[in-house]
Amino acid sequence: MENSRRRGRPGHDQNAVLTAAVRLFNTHGYDATSMFDIAESLGITKSTLYHHVSSKEQMLTMAVDRALGALEEAAAEALTSTDPATVRLRRLIRSSVLVLAERLEFVTLLLRVHGNTVAEQHAVSRRRAFDRIVTDLVKQAQAEGGVRADVDAATAARLIFGMVNSLIEWYRPDRGAPESIADTVSDLAFDGLRTH
Repeated sequence: MENSRRRGRPGHDQNAVLTAAVRLFNTHGYDATSMFDIAESLGITKSTLYHHVSSKEQMLTMAVDRALGALEEAAAEALTSTDPATVRLRRLIRSSVLVLAERLEFVTLLLRVHGNTVAEQHAVSRRRAFDRIVTDLVKQAQAEGGVRADVDAATAARLIFGMVNSLIEWYRPDRGAPESIADTVSDLAFDGLRTH
């Protein structure tokens, strides 16, 4: 977990270190980025960097937590709500787009994690749990009659979140308000899934 009280030189707190690391991980790849690269990008020494974090893997875990934590909160709300599954599914899609827009660099890193380290394997496992929640919501919405039943639920979930996740490739804050994009994505998903 993050420890915001750990501070080094002014302007270089743990959050600044993490943000710099994530940018480098996304640009050069996690494996190709060294602790020296991160320190150099901040204009600090490696020993100062180690004052904030213990390892590259700790930074990856912290970054993935920023992305997954917010998605898991949205999923938990969808699970505990008493609204119809179709409403909960639509809300989860919308919330996921907003999380992606707000934490773009962190979600980008999450989606590029493949399970090569223990931290990556843990992230992949959490991502799969999120995918199962979406699939279950699609099944519930199908049972309610709010989503067409002739589409495999797991395939529908993958396609919906494939559309959501594609935002990492093109979304920038100047390309539209996140709320408007979230509405568009959920509208497109449901125009293709809604029963007529």
